[in-house]
Amino acid sequence: MSGETGAAQPAGLRILRFAPAKLNLTLAVVGRREDGFHALHSVMMPLILGDAVAVTLASGAAGARGDTLRVAGLGLPVTPDNLVLRAIAAARGAVHATWPGAPSTPPALAVRLAKRIPVAAGLGGGSSDAAATIAAALEAWGAALSGDALVTLAASLGSDVPFFLAGGAALVTGRGEFVAPLPDLVGESPAALIVTPRLAVSTAAVFEAYAGGERPRTQAALAVSERLAAELRAGLSGSALVSGAADLAAANDLLPATLSVAPSLAAFRVALERLLGRPVGQSGSGPTAWVLFPSLATARQAARLVRLGIRDGNLPPIGDGDPFVAATVTAGRAGITMVVESNRSGGVA
Repeated sequence: MSGETGAAQPAGLRILRFAPAKLNLTLAVVGRREDGFHALHSVMMPLILGDAVAVTLASGAAGARGDTLRVAGLGLPVTPDNLVLRAIAAARGAVHATWPGAPSTPPALAVRLAKRIPVAAGLGGGSSDAAATIAAALEAWGAALSGDALVTLAASLGSDVPFFLAGGAALVTGRGEFVAPLPDLVGESPAALIVTPRLAVSTAAVFEAYAGGERPRTQAALAVSERLAAELRAGLSGSALVSGAADLAAANDLLPATLSVAPSLAAFRVALERLLGRPVGQSGSGPTAWVLFPSLATARQAARLVRLGIRDGNLPPIGDGDPFVAATVTAGRAGITMVVESNRSGGVA
């Protein structure tokens, strides 16, 4: 997204971007920063599960009608503080003096968002939407930002947003603003079963509980996280990642705090692990549980088993309705590129 600026796109041309969900395969909290944020060490990986963002350049100046957002799919209220609208406003402010139409203000954008990632789930959906929107907005305006300016812009919108600029697995440190890309897995990409209870879990409340003492007694998560990053740099295979799932599932320092904020998650996670016979991890501050599988076919079988377990009462009821259940695949850079091209040819629902 950096480089030379070009001509703005003609009004009416639709620009499509894929916005993948992410998994925290590890999440270690390594201290408290002077700015009040917690410092993290997390290996994160994108998924083929994702949202789709379509941006159209409107005619006229930005103030003539304003940016608009329409959402289809999973329910999401459109409010002025929505990350997509904030991303457009922030990008416009960052390039207003350098885009091809300067000194005029970059024009308004109309955005359609096909929402497939559960909201407030620990999967980074809003952050990914913001990163995808920044890319689409810059293309629509024929504008560009340097790498550093792009990261600064992304970090101003949220801690997870810079990760989605990497386009693949990455080691994320600081509060999320330091992103070191990691090599793709070697061989076939493993699959992941995603189970998200329809349960509101506030990230701020989870970190507050962590600061109040709801935390692991050891620094095992940091050791696992450092080892995973080193193994990826050395050429980790997808099968080896699945084999080490038990260590990864235990390497989330926020899990005790999440369970203190949402106690009903504890029994649900125990029942889920018993039902599937595999380690159950947590993405971010939750409530999403993830389970790794060697193939998409086995993950889909597990998804059917979970849905049956919900129906038959083998999984305890939790939250407001049945959990979101999806089988997907961890995504390397090539996989993300394929989905992007598919979205461009197929459009946004």
